[in-house]
Order: sequence, then structure tokens, then C-alpha cells
Amino acid sequence: MKPYLGLLRMSTRRILAYRMSSVILWLGGATFLAGSLAVWHALLSDGAIGGYDWDQMKAYLLVGWATGALGSAYGDWWMANRILDGHVATDLTKPLDYQWARFSEHMGGLVTEFTAIGVATLAVISLTGGLAVPGPGQALLFVVSFLLVAPLKFAIAYITTMACFWTQNFMGLSWAKDAIVTLFSGALIPLALLPAWLAGPAAVLPFASITATPAAIFLEQATGWAALRLLAVQAAWVLALWWGARLIWRRALRALTVHGG
Repeated sequence: MKPYLGLLRMSTRRILAYRMSSVILWLGGATFLAGSLAVWHALLSDGAIGGYDWDQMKAYLLVGWATGALGSAYGDWWMANRILDGHVATDLTKPLDYQWARFSEHMGGLVTEFTAIGVATLAVISLTGGLAVPGPGQALLFVVSFLLVAPLKFAIAYITTMACFWTQNFMGLSWAKDAIVTLFSGALIPLALLPAWLAGPAAVLPFASITATPAAIFLEQATGWAALRLLAVQAAWVLALWWGARLIWRRALRALTVHGG
């Protein structure tokens, strides 16, 4: 456990060492959140859409932005580049589980991510007239759901980066992954507002557990046993993708290319 905590601390220090890059990243995220709030405020000025009024949509957008922020400080490009340039061979010589090591590094960004989420939440509350929050029990369920987003997003990013063993390129993979996750998680618009033929499949894919699930719990659209069922689905997807990634990793090693061989 100690080596993995060391990797987590080192990744945090690496992020803090390039503070300007982090500031630019969060300013871009803040601009996106502000733009989304402005657009939906205008759209909802004449009344609710799809069962969402302004107060609900405001909370939904904030939750969606927060879940999107998790894992963004460290990102998946660092993992992909080490595969593409062959440095992954050096990682394999270390007496550490590769997947757990990358997860530890990925979680190193949580310090800056939680800080940015806290600042954004306070800004939204102060600039838009407050934010309705659930009761203590429901809030606890939301916290559990929100924390499960971190390993779930890591598993998706980790599986995506392993495709570099075969493609030798990551830009297209990254764009495709971001587009799929943004749409099918509900981060772009609530899944309830998608066409039925698209909303149905989206609801059963793992991406819905990233944004739609914590948002439904926060907005108290799912309470009691319904909320617990959603948490169980989230946890099941985390385990399924985590162990699925280990199986893919075994095949990926056979495709490892270092110095052309």
C-alpha cells in the first residue's frame, strides 16, 4: 500500500508543480459551466422542460460538471503517451501492480479537483440565488455515488488507453471516448431528454453511472431502495470494468512494441 500512496503523492505534486496549466484547465471548465447555466436559464425561462425546472436543472448541471471534473486534472494522456513511446516497459520492471499504480496516479488529482468543485459550487450558489440540497440521508447516498464516479471513470480511461497497444495513436480514441461518455452519461443533457431509442440504451450502459445516477440521487428523483439499487449498479460496473481491464491488459502485453520489436 505504501508505494501506491507514494505514487499518489507524486502525481499530486506533479500537478501542483504546473499550477498555470491547472488554472487554465479550470478556467476553461468554469467557462463551460457558466455557458451551460446561461443557455439552460434562457431555455427554461418559459417553464419546465422534460420535468426539469430552473432550480433542478441548475443542480443537475453542477453535478454533471463536478462528475466531469473528476479525473481530469491528471487525465489519461500521460498513461497513453507512456504506452506509445515505449516507457511502459520501464513501468513493467517495477514490483508494482500496473493497474493499481496507474489508479494511484490518477487519483493524485483529487486534491485540485475537489478544490475546483468546491469553488464552483460556492460560485453557483452565490450567483444564482442558492441551491436546493437533499436531506442528510439522501446527501450521504449522493456522496457515496459521487465517490464511485472516480474509479468508474478511471476504468473507462484505462481501458481506452490500452487500445494504444494496437492503434499506436490516442488522439482519435480520446475524442471518441470523450464524446461517448459526455453523451451517454447525461453530462451533455439529461438522459430523459434524449429520444427514446437513444435514452433506453444509454440508461443501461456504464456511462449513466457517471452523471445520471449521482444527479438522480441529488435531485431526489431516486430515493430509498431505488437509490440503493442505482448505487449497486454503479458498484457492479466499477468491478466489472476493473476486472475486465485486467483481462484486456493480459492481451495488450502481447502487442507491446519497444524499439520496433
